Amino acid sequence: MEPTAGKRGSLRNFLARLLLFGVFLLLLRFAYVITITGDSCGFGSFCFFSPSENVHFLVSGYDHSTIGARAVPSNRAVRSALRPELYNSREWIKGAQFYSSVFRNLISEGYLTPESKSLCVDTSTGSDVFTLKENGILDSIGISKKTGKLHRLPLGDNTFDFVFSGEGGLDKSARPSEFASEIARTLKPKGFVVFHVRANDSYSFNSFLDLFNCCRVVKSRDIDGFDSSLPCVREIVLRKESDGIIGHENEKQNSNGNCTVLGYKQELVAKAEPLIAEEPLKPWITLKRNIKNVKYLPSMVDISFKNRYVYVDVGARSYGSSIGSWFRKQYPKQNKTFHVYAIEADKTFHQEYGSKKGITLLPYAAWVKNETLTFEIHREPGKREETKGRGMGRIQPLQFAGDYDGEAEKIQGFDFAEWLKNTVSKNDFVVMKMDVEGAEFDLIPRLFETGAICLVDEIFLECHYNRWQRCCPGQRSSKYEKTYGQCLALFYSLRRRGVLVHQWW
Repeated sequence: MEPTAGKRGSLRNFLARLLLFGVFLLLLRFAYVITITGDSCGFGSFCFFSPSENVHFLVSGYDHSTIGARAVPSNRAVRSALRPELYNSREWIKGAQFYSSVFRNLISEGYLTPESKSLCVDTSTGSDVFTLKENGILDSIGISKKTGKLHRLPLGDNTFDFVFSGEGGLDKSARPSEFASEIARTLKPKGFVVFHVRANDSYSFNSFLDLFNCCRVVKSRDIDGFDSSLPCVREIVLRKESDGIIGHENEKQNSNGNCTVLGYKQELVAKAEPLIAEEPLKPWITLKRNIKNVKYLPSMVDISFKNRYVYVDVGARSYGSSIGSWFRKQYPKQNKTFHVYAIEADKTFHQEYGSKKGITLLPYAAWVKNETLTFEIHREPGKREETKGRGMGRIQPLQFAGDYDGEAEKIQGFDFAEWLKNTVSKNDFVVMKMDVEGAEFDLIPRLFETGAICLVDEIFLECHYNRWQRCCPGQRSSKYEKTYGQCLALFYSLRRRGVLVHQWW
């Protein structure tokens, strides 16, 4: 019996040693990667991943002028990395396989070499950094911020030869312009940055390019995504130019400030609802019904790569006239928060805006220059003294005040085109509604003259003409001199220049 017991003991010892050896190999393999769920993240807002014996930490308060990353040995952090249950998970393995394929392709195409100092931005599990190491890119780190706002990277200028940002990075950033600027700042001249983004339409792709004035596109293709919720993403490879600043087609203007007609904007205009070519007999009904046919820009394209979202209501009147009743309830915003600018010269409506959040009131008249104007007040018959009967007013320069038959007030006009250029940028998504009682024939040409029209993505324009009167069949209004044909010409001129404009009522 003793020999048999000895054999069993030897077998148990052998199996125990084999098991320990297997565990050792497993721990050795996965000790390279540090996860953001480990204790190491407690040192600051940022979490760094670097598959090495030492763990790289970076405190977000460090000065950008110095490379703040220091190799700091941390046994506690290393112990927190030894989590086989994470690295044995199906998601982590799937990620490692996906990134391995991506990086092998980039290596074969010359965008990534063993000598590349590399950074993975907004890494999650660290599988992308781990895969870079596995493919021979040894000088690689990853950075993630627990809040997901990577608009201030604590890294030095011109540090990395290669930067990678996967799905959900730039797409979901609350500050995409600052996020992009930080990536460009840390990338060396002639270095490459690779993005996986949802820029699957021409508008979003060009919006993405507008974020990177420093770089040129060297490759763009659609690939199967890692995230099952995004089955198809676009892989975009950019190269940073030596001077750091280049111009895209999107920025070009003629010498007189007019915008270049861009192909992708013309494509959007071609998809818009047709204009009402024949003058309607009952315009107040026809135009109101036509709003149901409008093809809103966010219903056709992805607007995720814009930095801010702005609605400018020119001739806003009361809050309920269009801001509360239409824009906030019906306009498709893709879950974006819009800041509203309400431009209204009539002081009757000013008080109610004081209690509205997210709205900036400009109590002036939008005009072609800064000057004093007269504001003509129209009231409905029989309701002269009632606020609710106060009609829509027209504006004119002060010297034409004698042309008015009714009440007139002096108001301050401002150069709307210049204000727009100083308030929004090409990286903002700007929607405009304009109802200015005939002043559109002055304001629209001024927007083209100054190039400010380039900043507007979508316009809802009410054009005022001597329409048929509701009260008196067969008679036209004497309030306006323009004809319906002139209004159509104004709409067509906007669309020919790539401006997505809709007829408003």
